[in-house]
Amino acid sequence: MAKVVVKDLVKTFGKVVAVNKVSFEARDGEFLVLLGPSGCGKTTTLRMVAGLETPDEGEIYIGDKLVNDLPPKDRDVAMVFQNYALYPHMKVYDNIAFPLRIRKLPKEEIDKRVREVAKLLRIEELLDRYPRQLSGGQQQRVALGRALVRQPQVFLMDEPLSNLDAKLRVYMRAELKRLQRELGITTIYVTHDQAEAMTMADRVAVMNEGKIMQLAEPAELYFKPANTFVAGFIGAPAMNFINASLSIKGDEAYLDTGVFKVKLPKDLSEIMIKSGAPSEVIFGIRPEHIIVDKKPFQDSYQVEVFVTEPLGSETIIDFKHGDSILKAKYPGHFEATPGEKIYIGFQYQHIHIFDKATGNAII
Repeated sequence: MAKVVVKDLVKTFGKVVAVNKVSFEARDGEFLVLLGPSGCGKTTTLRMVAGLETPDEGEIYIGDKLVNDLPPKDRDVAMVFQNYALYPHMKVYDNIAFPLRIRKLPKEEIDKRVREVAKLLRIEELLDRYPRQLSGGQQQRVALGRALVRQPQVFLMDEPLSNLDAKLRVYMRAELKRLQRELGITTIYVTHDQAEAMTMADRVAVMNEGKIMQLAEPAELYFKPANTFVAGFIGAPAMNFINASLSIKGDEAYLDTGVFKVKLPKDLSEIMIKSGAPSEVIFGIRPEHIIVDKKPFQDSYQVEVFVTEPLGSETIIDFKHGDSILKAKYPGHFEATPGEKIYIGFQYQHIHIFDKATGNAII
């Protein structure tokens, strides 16, 4: 296996900078996910690692070898695409065996490897079928098999689950993770689906506008986002962002949102004072970190229900904050009608404060 090191990668298409000074390291045996919205540069980055695109600037190392000038076939990587790219006129066995035949491996070695991979992916009974006779999930396993059979140093995967239905996608997430752990192959995986990234990855690089916004383990992205983009992209429903004015009186710090005034706990007040935080900030709180009740409680604020979204195991409560709508997540069923007054509070250990000018996290 091998690590992949990307240094200051740049790629432009005309006047569009698709990838802008991107650097990261996928450690040996790591499952690294490139996550971001459409057009953020994640697939272009993956294609440059694969050798399908040529970088304008920067260096790509696989193992300790600089591969910028190597063609894809000499990089010892295997890529799995969104559309699977199976040969329709070949049976499953021949689709999986194809890369080995290109390399002119002995027939016995090819047969051994194909059957080993088929067993690993639990598709032994499909070897004699054509792609058109397979479900989406089965086709995806065959595409994986064709990549696996080469025994590459690195796996590159470009949204391989996006064509599957929701139920199968959840199942295949677990299967892919099991497979990668079992084989220990360094994997770089591209997706726009944060649930995929958070459940599968060892680390996630969140990308936007051709740059990496934050590279960290999933828990760190969730609990300690580096900026408002990462905070808003990770989590469902998304984090609530509220414009607020910071005021300091002695050793106490307050956030005034125009609707309610939040007194920060002592430890957070100290951080705000010592950091020299600006007066205009963004107060961030995830829906699941808002406490909801029908009756007032300590440090609670009265709000008006806009609408409720019952989901069975939980209820999303949309409530008014001035002219905007914020969301709270209540575990279980919560009965409330539009216009009803309820009370909310905050789990202060989970609040976030961002610099309004830069979007960067202060707390």
